[in-house]
Order: sequence, then C-alpha cells, then structure tokens
Amino acid sequence: MSNKNKRVVVALSGGVDSSVAAYLLVKEGYDVVGVFMKNWHDDSVTISNECPWVEDSYDAMIVAEKLSIPFQSVDLSKEYQARIIDYMFEEYKNGNTPNPDILCNREIKFDVFLKVAESLGADYLATGHYCRVNSETKNEKTIYKLISGKDSNKDQSYFLCQLSQKQLSKVMFPIGDLEKKEVRKIAKQQDLITAEKKDSQGLCFVGKVKLPDFLQQKLKVKKGKIVKISSENKMYNDINFKDLSLQNLKFLSDPFKYVFEDGDVVGEHNGAHFFTVGQRKGLAVGGTKDPLFVIGTDVKNNIVYVGEGKSHPGLYRNVLFVSNDNLHFVRNDIDYNDSELFDSRIRYRQPLEKSKLIFTENGLYFIFEKSQSAIAKGQFVAWYKNDELLGSGVIS
Repeated sequence: MSNKNKRVVVALSGGVDSSVAAYLLVKEGYDVVGVFMKNWHDDSVTISNECPWVEDSYDAMIVAEKLSIPFQSVDLSKEYQARIIDYMFEEYKNGNTPNPDILCNREIKFDVFLKVAESLGADYLATGHYCRVNSETKNEKTIYKLISGKDSNKDQSYFLCQLSQKQLSKVMFPIGDLEKKEVRKIAKQQDLITAEKKDSQGLCFVGKVKLPDFLQQKLKVKKGKIVKISSENKMYNDINFKDLSLQNLKFLSDPFKYVFEDGDVVGEHNGAHFFTVGQRKGLAVGGTKDPLFVIGTDVKNNIVYVGEGKSHPGLYRNVLFVSNDNLHFVRNDIDYNDSELFDSRIRYRQPLEKSKLIFTENGLYFIFEKSQSAIAKGQFVAWYKNDELLGSGVIS
C-alpha cells in the first residue's frame, strides 16, 4: 500500500510541532486529516494570553488550509473532565503529586482521540511529540519500541511512558528525528503561521493554568501551620544506605514521617493539599538564610513540613517503590536481573540517573546510585535502556 492510500489523522494543537508534523506527512504523500482537540471550556483559571484554546484552534485551522488538508475540531471536554481533571483533584486532595500530561496521553490523546481518528478511517494517529517508534520482529511477533527523540533537550518520551504496544502500533511521530531548531526552520520555509509561536506550557491541551486557582475550584482553602524541620533532626541519622534487604528497602522507599512536635511553627498556609514535595514558591515565609522547601505534607492534619536549603536531607531518597498494580511495561519480552543498571527519571527534563531495578512479590524497587530530590507519591518514574523507554509506574 502506497502512502497516498494510508490515512493519517494529525492532532493539530495549534503549535509549531504538530504543524510541521502535518507538513512532513503531506510531503511524504499520506492522506492527511487535521483534527483539533478541545478539552476545556473554563477560561477563568487560565492565563488568557498564554495558549488560549480559541487562538490555538484558529492557528490549527489556518495551518490545515495552508497544507490543503481537511480540518475539523472535536470536543473531548467531558472525557477530559472524567479521566484527567477529576483524577487531578483526587490526587491533590490525598496529598499526592499527579502528572496529568502523562495521563492525558494515555487516556485522551492515544485512547479516546485515537478512536476518533479510527472512526475517520485513519490507519495512524500522528502528533508533534519529540519521540520515535521503532519495531522489531521477535519470535514471529512485532515488538514496538518507544525511542527517545533525537533532540535530547526536547525529548518527550517521558510523557508517553504509559503507552501500550497496541497504541504504539497505531502512532507516528514525524518530527522525532528532528531538533527543535530544524522544526522552526521548516515552519519558516513553509510560511506556517505557527513558525514563531511560543511552546505551550500548560496542562495537556488546556493552556497555561493558574494551578492554585484551578485546584480551588473543588479543594477548599483551609488555614494550617507550616512547620520547619531541622536538618539536624535525629531521624536523618538512622539511615543505612548499604543494607539492601527487603525490610530496609521498604524503609528507604517510605517518605519521612513527621509529626507536629518534630519542628517549629514558622508560618501559615491555605491548605496542605495545595503543596507538593520539593516546592519552594508559595510558602510566603521569610527570615531564613536559605530558601525553604516543602519536605512533606500531612493532608489529614493539614500541616506542611519544610526544610531550609536545597541540600536539606528531608528532600532526598535513593530508593522508591512502585506496586504491581501501578507498574506498566511498554514491552513484556525483556528479562531483568538485579545486577543490571538502567537509566531512570522521575520528572520531565530531569537528567537520566543510573538505577538498579529489584523485582519483588509486591512490586518494583528502584535503587539510585545518587540520591534523588523530591520523590513524591503519585509521580511517575520511567526507566530506559540506552535510548529506549522500557516501562514506567506510579510511585507509591
């Protein structure tokens, strides 16, 4: 089958990356259809001049006209509310640190929207992610591999860490082999309206969000105490990083457990559920030599625990745990051993860090060579071998 007989639906977001992705597919002879996803209606919590959806939709339509491809919009706001927004509120309410962009890709873009694309007769769904998909045949079965984007500064494989083999078999990432500057250059050469447009910084297809205002739609303001924990607290002295027994691994992977009496009250906050581990901004507490960082939250008792300075021991752990029900393998054909080192990260743009993976009856432990800052429950950890993302999980 020639490319012209293969239909590809491109998720046109109104940005330069998806615009160039669409152009490259048209250039290669595919039957391309541009579709814009509208996932949010409430502009009251977005910063109006930063990625408003109306402007994005217009820019996507202009790009489609420029490329002479069909264009339409689809409203997925109900699905986005149910699968992403409600999840976000629940996670913050429980004191966790969610990553809605990863869930948006798994639940909306490459699930609900993929089904929309297939209903339009698409063979593939394409996006403007800086990522790649390769495949190999193993035991007469096609294995799809999620590969980092060529541009290491823009690589977005982490955001796609929850995709399945079925989803990867249906997706295309046309700009995955390009660097950002090359994408901009192509957009300028083709006189695309998005060539100079700034990258969006907000929630997946929502826009730049004022997070406190966003959360306060459902999570109420509740005054509480900010308690400062000394870096000299004795709990930090009873840690044996060399003992890798399962009992000690559990101890090392558990967050530090603070109580009110462990520190001194240094201020007030508007709700522990509005804060995450590692957060510095929004505390509004002065009078310290170094900045204060959130090192723990107690949403039940509405207490925010802080430590002074970015080297505070309460910020660091070298072990984390993912339970079996929160583990996801991009591919299931790999044999693991406890002595092998992998590259792992717990947040986007974080440099990859060497870690061992210890599989147990209840889940998977990650043992990092270097202690990691601000590991928080609800975050996603992803692991790689060379430039291939092999799996991910929600930190317990």
